[in-house]
Amino acid sequence: MDTKRLILATVVSALVLVGFDYFMPQKSPDSPAPVAAVADSSHQNSGSVATTATESGQDAVSQPDVRLPVDAKDVQGSINLHGALLDDLVLKQYHETVAKGSPLVRVLAPAGQPQSTRVELGWLSSDSSVRVPDSHTLWTADAERLLSGHPVTLSWNNGNGLTFRIRLSIDDDYMFTVARSVVNETGSAVQLTPYSRVLRGYTPEETGGMLVHEGPISVIDGRMTEDSYKSLRKGSLPPTDVSWSRPGVGGWNGITDKYWLTAVIPDQKEPIIGTYGYDAADGTYRAGFVGQSPVTIAAGGTTEMVSHVFSGAKEVKLLEFYQKELNIPDFWKAVDFGWFAFLTRPVFYVLDWLNTHLGNFGLALLTFTLIVKIAFFPLATKSFKSAAAMRDLQPKIQAIKERHKDDPMATNAAVMQLYRESGVSPASGCLPLLIQAPVFFCLYKVLYVTIEMRQAPFFGWIHDLSVPDPLNIFNLFGLLPFDPTAISPMLLLGVWPILYGLTMYLMQKVNPATLDPAQKRIFGMMPFLFTFFMARQPVGLVIYYCWNNLLTIGQQLMIKRKHDATSTPGMTIIPPKAKPGKGK
Repeated sequence: MDTKRLILATVVSALVLVGFDYFMPQKSPDSPAPVAAVADSSHQNSGSVATTATESGQDAVSQPDVRLPVDAKDVQGSINLHGALLDDLVLKQYHETVAKGSPLVRVLAPAGQPQSTRVELGWLSSDSSVRVPDSHTLWTADAERLLSGHPVTLSWNNGNGLTFRIRLSIDDDYMFTVARSVVNETGSAVQLTPYSRVLRGYTPEETGGMLVHEGPISVIDGRMTEDSYKSLRKGSLPPTDVSWSRPGVGGWNGITDKYWLTAVIPDQKEPIIGTYGYDAADGTYRAGFVGQSPVTIAAGGTTEMVSHVFSGAKEVKLLEFYQKELNIPDFWKAVDFGWFAFLTRPVFYVLDWLNTHLGNFGLALLTFTLIVKIAFFPLATKSFKSAAAMRDLQPKIQAIKERHKDDPMATNAAVMQLYRESGVSPASGCLPLLIQAPVFFCLYKVLYVTIEMRQAPFFGWIHDLSVPDPLNIFNLFGLLPFDPTAISPMLLLGVWPILYGLTMYLMQKVNPATLDPAQKRIFGMMPFLFTFFMARQPVGLVIYYCWNNLLTIGQQLMIKRKHDATSTPGMTIIPPKAKPGKGK
């Protein structure tokens, strides 16, 4: 039974690791980042709204961009006054890599750029005689730039008695407040329907695999809906090019990447219809909302509606702050905590608290692992005692097998009777493994999906816990001037994966089991194979596994010493010899 438990533990560990590699594929070093950096057009000359000669898509072929600079505490960029588009935004606090001079992460980019993402705010009218603003409309601004705490109002008169205004403000983080109003001086009532949507003009490389959702995401009427780029391409049909829609009141809708989110958020009391879609003509994905019914603006009257736009990093506490302050339902779900969110979120909070007090995410990870080991120590002790009891019963079990070797059913019945009389459960040794598995899976999830782990340093040469160990034994840890992974991705083996393999080897020595020669050879190869496998995983997880293995070794030695000191050796039962002429 010891052998079976060891095999089960190894198989479960292998499934976790292989599943981890399957669900979280590694991004090729040559592939672009999820949100590419394009030429930074946010550094505009002060004093006036800047005009550039750069074309930003089909609408700009015949006219240059006219841009209003945006400069807040955590973001900088510009607004395209042709169409009042939010289409240029970078995050001041986040770089694409830890390399010196790495560009800032870009979350919004104009149409025509290789990785365009933008936000469009507009009105619809069923009356073709009513002119509403579109992507060609040139808005005027009442200020030279948009700053935190200093709103800007964009205005446009359609020449037929309607004046459209968009008052934009931004906080110190990533939230825009959009107050839209229409003044009706036409002499008759006008009906208009507001809409907001996120437009993405490319299909990104999904870096999170099946463990992290990337693509359209929404919460409407308390129900979250996630969709994929592939399903939008298949499901969107002309003339509306809408593949999904849901009516409701309030909510939010947008497009998410692994660490970044751009979402439009209506008035939470407003009846809306959330939609996803794909325009095959220009390869643009859309996620947004439109009012369920037109708004009537009386002659001489004015209407105003307030909505929000979020474009930035999915920082857990910040999303929860917006959820509370702006009454945005389930905004924290933009971070994909998964089905076990009830457990994954507490794991995140513990790690975040430890990181705050220890000042190092790696130390927080090691401390959390120690806490889990201590919490499950009673279960581990019980498991070891059960394993010891099973070992003591092996001579008796062997005797039963010899006595009933021609009757498997009698053998099983006698063995089960022996278990009952001895108070031993064969499954008890697996219980700690089964109970701890969800905890450690949630830990993997937190380490992989939360931006707080991204580019978090440890010590020494580890400057980013979310990527593989940068050192490589195949170029003598950087002494030879070449990259072995350019020859083969398998030629990646850093210091921490080697240490992990050593700890796995030590675990096998501390927990010897009676195996046949074939099993011994297989288990002897596993530390070597897992060393190369873990070399491609984020080094934070490798460090966690090394520390977990060391704690397990110490734990097993402690329990074994205590057990050996308090127990008496079991009686060895020698099976009866076969009578002459029998058993041949």
